[in-house]
Amino acid sequence: MRTRVSKAFTLVEILIVVVILGILAAIVVPQFTNATQDSQAGNIRSQIKSVQNQIELARARSTDGQYPDISGTTPWDFMITNGYLKAAPRNPFNGQVTVTAGTTGAAGFGWHYDRTTGTFGACYFDEDANNGAGALTPNTP
Repeated sequence: MRTRVSKAFTLVEILIVVVILGILAAIVVPQFTNATQDSQAGNIRSQIKSVQNQIELARARSTDGQYPDISGTTPWDFMITNGYLKAAPRNPFNGQVTVTAGTTGAAGFGWHYDRTTGTFGACYFDEDANNGAGALTPNTP
């Protein structure tokens, strides 16, 4: 009598593998969906810290003890020409380099800056959200 040797996968085995792959995908994919926003938030935090440090340095070097004026039509000219920054920082969320005066953002601007306190921040970004990790807020400036 001949013994038949099976060399192919059965339909049940293939279905089990597909189900397992589906379960793994359901677990892994949601973790990658926030990766873009997490990287943008990290980029914004890094840029805010760098610019804030350079603003403090400019104030320390100034003769009048005032924070530099980085608002208006050419907001970054002072910081770039005096060597505090190499280029105007671009908000990675909306691509803007413009600066609005005040402590909160406004639509159409990338950054907000309060010259009286030296407070610098990004529009569409809440630094206090997410337990200090920051969070992008796309619907509100």
